[in-house]
Amino acid sequence: MASIAGLTLSIPSAPASADPDIDDVKARVDRLYHQAEVATERYNDAKLELQQLNTELGSLQSDEDRQDDRLQQVRSDVRASILQSYQGDDLGAAGGLLDSDPNSFLSQVSTMSTVNDIQDSLLSDYNDQLKAYSIRHEETEARRDKIADLEQQLSDDKDQINSKLGQAKSLLSHLEEQERQEILSRGGDRLPSEVPASGRAAAAVRYAMAQVGDAYVWGAAGPDAFDCSGLTMMAWAQAGVSLPHSSSAQYGMGTHIAESDLQPGDLVFYYSPISHVGMYIGNGLIVNAENPSVGVKVTSLHAMPYVGAVRPG
Repeated sequence: MASIAGLTLSIPSAPASADPDIDDVKARVDRLYHQAEVATERYNDAKLELQQLNTELGSLQSDEDRQDDRLQQVRSDVRASILQSYQGDDLGAAGGLLDSDPNSFLSQVSTMSTVNDIQDSLLSDYNDQLKAYSIRHEETEARRDKIADLEQQLSDDKDQINSKLGQAKSLLSHLEEQERQEILSRGGDRLPSEVPASGRAAAAVRYAMAQVGDAYVWGAAGPDAFDCSGLTMMAWAQAGVSLPHSSSAQYGMGTHIAESDLQPGDLVFYYSPISHVGMYIGNGLIVNAENPSVGVKVTSLHAMPYVGAVRPG
């Protein structure tokens, strides 16, 4: 998975005597918010992969345990065969096999004259079981290593998100309150009094619209704060449709539709690669968890670089 560490933004210092230009600050804050959201969606993608890996690890661990049980059973059968071959006699070198580890057990028994007294099929079975166990053990360890790498990436992504949001907050704090409110109020659209949604989409739209004014928090999926994919995931959950907590993953769910065919409830996606998702509510408007400054709000369909749309369910 690609790292986000390379996402940087150089912000030249303005002369001490110059007042900050609102349009310039807005553009820089928007870039920082977008970089933070890219990091947030990578974080969400990594969490989904981590969940899958942990599920696979649990399955592999159970498989490895079962294979170990089979291996020990066959090893016990080989031991029993050795003991039976030496009934009443000194075990000699064969005695050392009874406590040898699995990796040396097979090589030792194959060098002894007693091998002819042990059924070939029994030794062959032991060899097969040992190989199968080794394969499962290696797969389990590989999953553990990958999980450790992903957990480190999640930590790095979290730091990157906080850094970008901190830079944006710092830029805004240098403006007078009136100027800051002008920045935060730009791009907003009047809340429609009614959204003509039908079917299951109606439940999704009602939920999303009820969250307008809630906070934007990266990685959040309610009840009082959301990131972009967290909002759309929870909205469609009200309609009985399960979506992953990731804008790029949601783009792969449902039916892709043309912009001209958009209906309320459809999910609309932005940027390339995809890093933002909102919900269409009609009349060229969307509801979305936009950024930490404005939270969940209604805005125009083309307020951001539009990529495509999906109809869930």
